Amino acid sequence: MAMPTWKTYLYQLQLKAPRPKRVACQRDLPNRPPQYGKEFHGFISREETDSLLQEGDGCYLVRESQRAPGAYTLAIRFDKQTKNYKLYHDGKHYVGEKRFDTVHDLVADGLITFYLESRAADYIAALSSQSNYAESPYMVYSGKKKRRNAKTKDSSLPSDRTDGTNGTNYIVQPDQITEEENVEELLNVQDFEKTHVFKVHNFKGLHWCDFCANFMWGIIAQGVKCQDCGFQAHKKCSEQVPNDCMPDMKYIKRIFGADLTTLVKAQNTLIPIVVEKCVKEIESRGIEIEGLYRVAGFHDDVEAIRIAFDKDGESVDISETRYEDINTITSVLKLYFRSLPIPLISFDAYPRIMEAVKLDSISDEERKSLIKEGFSLLPPAHYQTLKYLLSHLARVIEKRHSNMMNPENLAIVFAPTLMRCPELDPMASLMAAKFEHKAMDIILEHQKELLKL
Repeated sequence: MAMPTWKTYLYQLQLKAPRPKRVACQRDLPNRPPQYGKEFHGFISREETDSLLQEGDGCYLVRESQRAPGAYTLAIRFDKQTKNYKLYHDGKHYVGEKRFDTVHDLVADGLITFYLESRAADYIAALSSQSNYAESPYMVYSGKKKRRNAKTKDSSLPSDRTDGTNGTNYIVQPDQITEEENVEELLNVQDFEKTHVFKVHNFKGLHWCDFCANFMWGIIAQGVKCQDCGFQAHKKCSEQVPNDCMPDMKYIKRIFGADLTTLVKAQNTLIPIVVEKCVKEIESRGIEIEGLYRVAGFHDDVEAIRIAFDKDGESVDISETRYEDINTITSVLKLYFRSLPIPLISFDAYPRIMEAVKLDSISDEERKSLIKEGFSLLPPAHYQTLKYLLSHLARVIEKRHSNMMNPENLAIVFAPTLMRCPELDPMASLMAAKFEHKAMDIILEHQKELLKL
């Protein structure tokens, strides 16, 4: 795919927009509001305002409203007409959504908008509708990133695959995989659907839209930026962007508390590194220890590891020489799952699973079928991580005569860790707890059947 061509038409127009010119009041006004300077003229009529702004486009002043004492009006000259706006101040100056440090910046931004909307209204209206997303700058760069990540993944895959894909960009359903194949080798996390997290952003310098490749005009709040991947766009263009966010670790502020799909896509791993690292460490030390997962680790050490993961990621040392107590590592793993903004068993899957355990009139097979339906609603990252965790817990259960952690005991620990009632009412959460425990007990007892382990 060819490199994108940035479109400069709107940038050239912005250069032609009138510059703001403050019309200073020559009178001494003892009651001038502290947020205004010489641009404040006190009580003057609209006729007087028009007269003072005759110097030309870009001239502006602030006057006190004649109709509403204590309210203020911003008057701006543009295209030989005076535009009047009710002016507000709450530490920042504003007439609409945008907030400015100075009235001068507010006027400068307004003049740019006036000019572009009056000279290029049709062009601006068609920005998103006439843009080809497949050829957008974002798709060019994200395509390169996908290929780079795929190559990184391919280096660890067997080269004798017969499907011709060598594991790249090839997603299959679990029932399409033979017992010998490893689904982890066939999944590409970059294909997992992920919504962008757009927020209004103040861009410094010149910036172009990653969707339509046009200039993002204005002084502040020129557009929006995705908090997870850096995609920047006009607000209108962002509404047309599909759910194909490709998060980058440089935008992820922390590991604990980050969205699961966001994290695995940013790390380009099927399972979050913190989960894989903790599970491997726990299993390498032995899972026969009595009270595994039930006994809490030392709080200060748990916090130290959490902070280290947030700061250093996969390079964190959680070995036995550094943290002797295995309960510290199990507590870190539980803390990670409790910190997820969307629990591992997601809010979409939760109602179906609760329905399965609340109905007394259904058979065990029907109950398991409902739980499977719930699992089918899990996002791929959640499904794969749950599958990985349950495989580990199955090995813990195999040693229950040593560690005293049978499915029921593990369900007590992991039900509130992996599941969360969507309702905010504390009483509803309390009432749901016994059903969550029952559901987790069933999942642990029948995990191989439910998740095709």
